[in-house]
Amino acid sequence: MAAYYQNKENHLIKVGQRFPLTIKRLGINGEGIGYYKHKVIFVPGALPQEVVVAEVSSVEPNYATAKIHRLRQRSQDRIEKKDRYDVGGIELEHLKYTSQLEFKRDVVRQALEKFKPHGYQNYSLLPTIGMKKPFEYRNKAQFQVRKNTEGKVVAGLYRRNSHDLVDLQTFSTQRPMTLKIMRIVCMLLQELNIPIYDEKRNSGIVKTLVVRESRAEKNAQLTFVTNSEKLPQKRMLLARIKKELPMVVSVMQNINKGKNSLVWGEKTVHLAGKDYLMEKLGSISFKLSARAFFQLNPQQTEKMYKEIKKALALKQNEILIDAYCGVGTIGLFVAEQIKEVRGMDITPEAVEDARFNAKLNGYANTVYETGKAEDIIPRWVEEGFIPSAIVVDPPRSGLDTKLINTILHVAPAKFVYVSCNPSTLARDLVKLTKKYKVDYIQSIDMFPQTARCEAVVKMIRKDS
Repeated sequence: MAAYYQNKENHLIKVGQRFPLTIKRLGINGEGIGYYKHKVIFVPGALPQEVVVAEVSSVEPNYATAKIHRLRQRSQDRIEKKDRYDVGGIELEHLKYTSQLEFKRDVVRQALEKFKPHGYQNYSLLPTIGMKKPFEYRNKAQFQVRKNTEGKVVAGLYRRNSHDLVDLQTFSTQRPMTLKIMRIVCMLLQELNIPIYDEKRNSGIVKTLVVRESRAEKNAQLTFVTNSEKLPQKRMLLARIKKELPMVVSVMQNINKGKNSLVWGEKTVHLAGKDYLMEKLGSISFKLSARAFFQLNPQQTEKMYKEIKKALALKQNEILIDAYCGVGTIGLFVAEQIKEVRGMDITPEAVEDARFNAKLNGYANTVYETGKAEDIIPRWVEEGFIPSAIVVDPPRSGLDTKLINTILHVAPAKFVYVSCNPSTLARDLVKLTKKYKVDYIQSIDMFPQTARCEAVVKMIRKDS
């Protein structure tokens, strides 16, 4: 009987149907949410308190998606967008920035209300730390390269929910130098007639251009992601890059053969200049390999690391585990004030960079290993290593169950969780709050104009 009513409900809403809809709130991906005939309707680009004429684009058992056919009543928080592209990374550009910051704190609140970790109603959710100028902050771009219908080499991102490439001549969140490099490299690929990857035929060579920019040194690294180890016209291409793009101090090639949802392949080859880029956060210098993870917004990263340092409140005799350490950024940011830092990462190049960065900055009190945190930390504990504090900065998937169990077993007095996904954070807090209480959650806007939110969570062991 329930299935009958559900199917009957679905028939009430059809693709292409239009109806007035009042937007009640924003969802975790920045889309407007309204309700029609007891069904949740997601409307990208719509804002709370707006009334739209919604046109249904898809219908699922529990929800439907729609686009704005017409805007009947406009939100006071709606502003004019700088970009006119239908791509990811700018999904909140039409929302006033102060309201973006409040939304990001609310995203954390929504996640807590969904998963209900112990005591969540009383957590202190601090106002989101934003930017004075929330544009031109991204220090890295991974743009797909294709030929358009006119045979022109273009680089950009896919149109949302498609594999149609949008040529991004400008993009308000990217650094200007990065976009200049992209445009000139596309021109060189065109002039030298270097084969461009064709996704349908799985043929051609150049698939993706990756540009990483150093804010400290005002130079850049360029990586060609290719469909084969060959790179035709390589000598001429490198000569032209050297002449026309003197700010590019490192050129690499990453081989990623065939159709693949992942941007990077396993093999990376050094082509010209240095095989790394240097960056700086505060007084700490960092060497960055092509595949090493580094935050995309250095200005906000520095603010976030200061928040992590404040939350840890480490003393001189304390020992810190920096899980998911990357190139050592968080651990090295606090290494000066403590006895020892130990970190691990699954990317060998990142661990090599972390060791190099420790020596570069004069720290002999660090140990870095390649591997999974959930494997290495239990081994360290078995060997008698007892940390007084731990900081975790996991990927969007959150913490591995084995690592959560290890943290609960070792139970250092101080624990800071750095999250880039409020949903998996709230899920993990359900288990972690068995032994820890949440002191506060500080949201930080690392990605203005997007729905993404970072958070620093200060936790204290309940019996400490």
